[in-house]
Amino acid sequence: QVQLVESGGGWVQPGGSLRLSCAASGSMFSMYTMAWYRLAPGKERELVAFIPTDGSTAYTDSAKGRFTISRDNAKNTVYLQMNSLKFEDTGVYYCNARFGPRFRTNTPNYWGQGTQVTVSL
Repeated sequence: QVQLVESGGGWVQPGGSLRLSCAASGSMFSMYTMAWYRLAPGKERELVAFIPTDGSTAYTDSAKGRFTISRDNAKNTVYLQMNSLKFEDTGVYYCNARFGPRFRTNTPNYWGQGTQVTVSL
C-alpha cells in the first residue's frame, strides 16, 4: 500500500550527527504509525523510535536524549535526527509503517530499503 525510501545515511565520527529521512508514497500517510528500526552486525533488528498519528514519540532507552523522531505529514516524510552518535549506533536503519493511530505488534508492516549508518573513527 505504501512505499518507503530512506536517505541520509553515511559515515560519521563518534559524537557527530546525522538526519535520516523516509519518504512515503500514498495519500493516507497521516493515518500510519511510523517507526525507525536498525539492524546492527551480529544483532537482531531493534526498534529505535516510533511516532503514532498524533505526533507523540517513543524511543528505545539507548536513543533517549540523543535521537528525535518527527514527521511532516504535508511532505509524507518521517525523520530521525541522530545526535551524539556512538559506535553502537552503527547499522542499517529501516523505515517502517503500519496503519493505525498506535504502535501495535502483529500488524502488517511496510519497509524501506534501509540506509547504512557507520559510526567510527
